[in-house]
Amino acid sequence: MKTVSPALLASFSTITAAFTSRLGGISKAPYTDANLAFHVGDNPEDVVKNHDLLADKLAYNRHSLIHMHQIHSDRIVIVDETLNFDTPPECDALITNRSNTPLMVMSADCTGILIYDPIHKAIGAVHAGRSGALNTILPKTIDAMNQTFGSHKEDLCIVLGPSIGGCCYEINETIASECEEKGYSCALRREDKKLFLDVNTILLMQLKRLGIEKIEVIQECTSCHHERYFSYRADKQHTGRIAGVIILR
Repeated sequence: MKTVSPALLASFSTITAAFTSRLGGISKAPYTDANLAFHVGDNPEDVVKNHDLLADKLAYNRHSLIHMHQIHSDRIVIVDETLNFDTPPECDALITNRSNTPLMVMSADCTGILIYDPIHKAIGAVHAGRSGALNTILPKTIDAMNQTFGSHKEDLCIVLGPSIGGCCYEINETIASECEEKGYSCALRREDKKLFLDVNTILLMQLKRLGIEKIEVIQECTSCHHERYFSYRADKQHTGRIAGVIILR
């Protein structure tokens, strides 16, 4: 399975972190090849095999992986021993300080975010689409890590994974008005009669306000490069999901 390793996290021997592509799995069209989501209509046996391929590549036990039933919310779950691969919680962020417990966020245009606190040895995985970004899921997750593990924002390393860019994410006037009302006008782009939104601009503004500087953005638009990544927009809504994975060793 083809993956992308964030440079910001690569130097830490205490974690493994990667984002998947759609390449190198066994799913059939339209989920070709490496779909990791069970809820999109793919053959569940193929999805499990794709998960096994990823687990082999990143050297973890698939059954210990925690993924999410993502609902475009601001709900955060603290991962403990009661969760496993077969019991994904309904939320859009996971945090833990448990070793050998991989956290996974899935996406197909939304931004998957990986967080590492190298001082307190804690990790997080966040799903941030437009709704999540506007509902401040990322700052809330950072606050939850502080409250739960004592993480200080200045210590955090944060990676924004492949996602749809402002070049391709067309929105309507209602959404644009909401962005403007919340102070994110700079994330909007008007071209002729069309409106476009860059969700990562919102996320980066939020991180800047918190004073966080250790940030990496994987600069690949999933819609522009849907031959490499799944894209809900470019693939006409019928598609698979890539994932971000982070593991505390």
